[in-house]
Order: sequence, then C-alpha cells, then structure tokens
Amino acid sequence: MLRKFIVAIFIIVCFVLQCSVFGAIAFAGIIPNLMIILTSSFGFMRGEKEGLIIGFFCGLLCDIFFGDFLGFYALVLMYIGFVNGKFSRIFYPEDIKLPLALIVVSDISYGVLCYCLLFLLRGRLNFPYYFSSVILPEAIYTIVITMFLYPIILKVNQKLELKEKRRAQKFV
Repeated sequence: MLRKFIVAIFIIVCFVLQCSVFGAIAFAGIIPNLMIILTSSFGFMRGEKEGLIIGFFCGLLCDIFFGDFLGFYALVLMYIGFVNGKFSRIFYPEDIKLPLALIVVSDISYGVLCYCLLFLLRGRLNFPYYFSSVILPEAIYTIVITMFLYPIILKVNQKLELKEKRRAQKFV
C-alpha cells in the first residue's frame, strides 16, 4: 500500500514538474520527458508488470492533459515500461550505465513512435529535421535530468524494498 502511494506521488510530482518548472526552463522549446524517466526506472527496477502499470498511468496523465485522443501516450508508455522491465534481471543498483542507456533508447523510441504515428501519417515527411531538432535534443536533456532524478528514484525504491522485506519477515 505504501509503495502504491509513493509511486502515485512520484507520478504526480514528475508530471507537475514536467509541465510547470521544466516548461519554464525549456531550451529551444524542448523539455525533458520525466514520464519516460519514471516509467523506465521503475520498469527495470521492479519488472515488466510494474513498468507496464506505471507507464499506463504516466501516459494516461499525458493523454488527459495533452493528447488528441485518449490512450495513445498510455499505450506507448506501457510498451516502454514493459520492455524496460525485461532488463530487470540484469539490473544492478550500483551501475548507472544500464539505466542511462535504457532511458536514452526509450526516449528516442518514444520520439520516433510519436513522429511515425502522429506526423508521418499526416504527410509530414521531414524526419531528419524532426529528429535533429526535437528527438535528439529531448533525449540529451532527458539524460541530463536523469543524472539527478534517477538516484532519488533508486534510493526511494531501495527503502521501499527494505521495508517490504522487513514486513515479509514478520509474517514468516
């Protein structure tokens, strides 16, 4: 129950930060995607199911506030959380290279999927421009923010896991 509450707080705080604070300090109109950071982080820390669920709720928030139709961002972030959850077997908390690589790949995949499904199907065929002016700068900005946000998410997850282990030992 505590984990669900804290994850909900993380989702809401990251969404508000992405929409307000980082919207105000955008570089050339580019803001970091905190929803990708959160979905990917919990995906490879906790597994496919948790990544899928957190991705759904992060995407649902984005759909409600910014989407043209309900479910697009929820579906994309669900897939991102699920795929990142596949890497939970090789996740080591001390190693930051895997999380950074997965978050970069997730953000670039998110950008390419959004381009293909939202712009390419409407006849906007200038992918090199979109990649160099939107997808790549967003991925770089997201990685810079990941350096600060990921350790916080990791510490909170480790404390929650420790509490869950203690609680499980009480019942055994």
